[in-house]
Amino acid sequence: QVQLVESGGGLVQPGGSRRLSCAASGSFFSGYFMGWYRQAPGKQRELVAAITSGGSTKYADSVKGRFTISRDNAKNTVYLQMNSLKPEDTAVYYCNTGSTNWSRGPYWGQGTQVTVSS
Repeated sequence: QVQLVESGGGLVQPGGSRRLSCAASGSFFSGYFMGWYRQAPGKQRELVAAITSGGSTKYADSVKGRFTISRDNAKNTVYLQMNSLKPEDTAVYYCNTGSTNWSRGPYWGQGTQVTVSS
């Protein structure tokens, strides 16, 4: 089993920035992809960004140029730097891992709420 603990959510004004962190523990394999998904009320959970152990990345079109995913392999931690936030970015953000390809893995964090509002 892999445990994921997220942090960094909260209330932010439109145009502001926020950084999410997710630390993995347990039976985590360094070759796992790591990713961030989000789910807004009434909508399906969607991929925001993902990253391989080698640093290759993938982004949803809606966040390209505004969000940056990174990871620290020594700490088994993935980050999501979110800039120029918009109200439509409001959602619960979930960390995901456990896959060795771009598909979502079986392990999820508890989720952290990000609310973009003035």
